[in-house]
Amino acid sequence: MSEVNDINYIFSQSDKVAGPSKASKLGLYLVGITGGVATAISVICVPFVSPAFRKICLPYVPATTQQLQNVLLALERRSGSLIDLGSGDGRIVFAAAEAGFKAHGIELNPWLVWYSRLKALFSGLSPQTKFIRQNLWTYNLKNYDNVVLFGVGQMMQDIEQKFLTELHEDVTIVACRFPLPSMYAIKVIGEGVDTVWVYKVPKKS
Repeated sequence: MSEVNDINYIFSQSDKVAGPSKASKLGLYLVGITGGVATAISVICVPFVSPAFRKICLPYVPATTQQLQNVLLALERRSGSLIDLGSGDGRIVFAAAEAGFKAHGIELNPWLVWYSRLKALFSGLSPQTKFIRQNLWTYNLKNYDNVVLFGVGQMMQDIEQKFLTELHEDVTIVACRFPLPSMYAIKVIGEGVDTVWVYKVPKKS
């Protein structure tokens, strides 16, 4: 009888040792899984916030509500096709589509392009929108009636030349945050960082 008690004692002690060991292993697994998920989320989110991943000079800075309203005001009484250069998360494209435009966005960041496409699908705006993954400098703008750009200062001279070369006359250009250096703005809406400048492409000589 004492031998049975000794055996039971040994097993009971081994369970006490094994218990914490199993718990520790489970804890390590959970830490590993959590770390993996966090890493995956970080990898997905980095291109949304880091200009270095975009390989062009346009950082991803979402348009504010006021900027969006100013853009729509600039496009009043306009129609036809529209392209947003550096479309980011697509908010300008979606707002334009809801206003009746055939709206396209061009964006180099693949995560932002897929995010915009999925959002278009779930919001029912896929027929009115298109998101293109391409460098805006190599994409020809000749087929568009309206262009929207949230630019940075150092690119405005070159983008203005691209507009004058590729766009047909009477196209409306809405420049946000920075004006075009040489073209005459027919209208200025807003102030500070929310300012938008409205231009018309002049007749070709």
